[in-house]
Amino acid sequence: MSGTSWRSLLPGRDDVAALPRTWRGDLLAGLSVGVVALPLALAFGVSSGAGAEAGIVTAIVAGIVAAVFGGSHIQVSGPTGAMVVVLAPVLAAHGVSALAIVTLMAGVLVVVAGLARLGRLVGLIPWPVIEGFTVGIAIIIFLQQVPAAVGFAAGESGVKAWRAAVDAVLAADWSVAWHSLAVVVAVIVLMRVWPRVTTAVPGAIVAIVLATVGVVVVGSTIPTIGVLPAGLPAPAIPALGLETVRALAGPAVAIAALAAIESLLSARVAHSYTDVGGYDADRELVGQGLASLASGLFGGMPATGAIARTAVNVRAGARTRLAAVTHALVLLAVVVAASGLVARIPLAALSGVLMATAVSMVRPSVVRSVVKASRPDALLFLMTALITVSVDLIYAIVIGMAVAALLALRAVSRAAGVHREELPGDPVPGDERIALLRIDGALFFGTADRVLERVARVHGVRVVILRMSQIRVLDATGAQVLGEVVAALERRNVTVLIKGAQRHHLGLLEHAGTLAALADDRHLVDRLDEAVSRARALVADDVAQPDGAPGSVGA
Repeated sequence: MSGTSWRSLLPGRDDVAALPRTWRGDLLAGLSVGVVALPLALAFGVSSGAGAEAGIVTAIVAGIVAAVFGGSHIQVSGPTGAMVVVLAPVLAAHGVSALAIVTLMAGVLVVVAGLARLGRLVGLIPWPVIEGFTVGIAIIIFLQQVPAAVGFAAGESGVKAWRAAVDAVLAADWSVAWHSLAVVVAVIVLMRVWPRVTTAVPGAIVAIVLATVGVVVVGSTIPTIGVLPAGLPAPAIPALGLETVRALAGPAVAIAALAAIESLLSARVAHSYTDVGGYDADRELVGQGLASLASGLFGGMPATGAIARTAVNVRAGARTRLAAVTHALVLLAVVVAASGLVARIPLAALSGVLMATAVSMVRPSVVRSVVKASRPDALLFLMTALITVSVDLIYAIVIGMAVAALLALRAVSRAAGVHREELPGDPVPGDERIALLRIDGALFFGTADRVLERVARVHGVRVVILRMSQIRVLDATGAQVLGEVVAALERRNVTVLIKGAQRHHLGLLEHAGTLAALADDRHLVDRLDEAVSRARALVADDVAQPDGAPGSVGA
């Protein structure tokens, strides 16, 4: 990688060029996002099993690092619901002590992906897979909050979210569980109603404050966040043992893949709604990887770009990275000045916030659009959502992309075909013994046998002209099968002319033996008139031969 390429992945003067004009708006946008991010950071930390402190540390440390080193001027990073879905079972299986190690490992992998220029690969994920993935995450986030909603501190470790939700409801002591459930319902209702009153203060903040005051006044004993440190912990490098690294290698890859995918999707969506310019996908990966590395050193969680907070940032008028940095500093100020008050927030209130957030993630209009687009798209969407909820989020993406690829191959193979055409110009005697066949679309492993079988079934002719100028995709299988068909026709004394083979396909046709199967080097032609002229000459020569000559066999 050249020096110029390396520099494109690092902060530069362009990052702050607009600050003299936009700093006031960026500061106000950062303040707005900080207020919105506080309850989400706390809630995601608790829901992951890492604790509220890990969530707030991630929002602060990763928020600053990603803002400085990332590839987007407006992206806001921190803990997210999707990451919670992947991280929670990892911590349940390996303990909270694994948090720092898996976060650092994932951070390294994301940085490497950025340095390897893999940022644009996220564009290969089909829309139905993305939406199914989003709906599945929303369902899991909602189900993860059910235990806290009925008075449990957390669901059973290692159990799927839907099973933990069912078990919690069945095991709940409803003589006291209704206290937590009442807080959840109150928070959700307030978050839905408050925007009608004002949008100056986020409904989540108002709902949490009122719920906390209500619990304190009533004297309820429902679980709360608990003691938080009045500041950031000191950075520390965890002890890395070979066995631990081996055990966490799989989860680290899954977390890194999710961090890359979610961050790039968030940036892509955000930049489609604003005119601040594009984003550098590879630099964004490097920035998000460094953010996770920094977060892991301070005891935080893996970081990703957060679409909800980024959307608030855009709506609030952010133009530069100062807004995301300000959001992190606002959270730091809250931790330093009000950690005692934050500790008294009931977990049920955070559950209510996440349940409302999960519901807002599912956009009925988008779901209807995907389902009505086509039957394969609807199948892909529903399958991805189901696998996300019932099996695993990363499996859902991998299987979704695999099925999408198969559906795409099916569509491409259906578009491929062989069409018999009339010879150009005025007909001459013997034209009925010439077959002009046009091969359309793609000739590759998924279509070669079916398409070329039609060519091989041509009967009653002396010459076959294959028009290949319309072939857009040709692979080794297609070239090899084409060579077999040409050889088979030549054995039946049917001469084959190949017309219009594209220049970049000639090497493949030669290596696969297709050109060698032609009876004469001159049977590879560029122009249709030349091919027809040669075919008519061959037919005329055949007619001039005595009966019984090999050239007269056309079956």
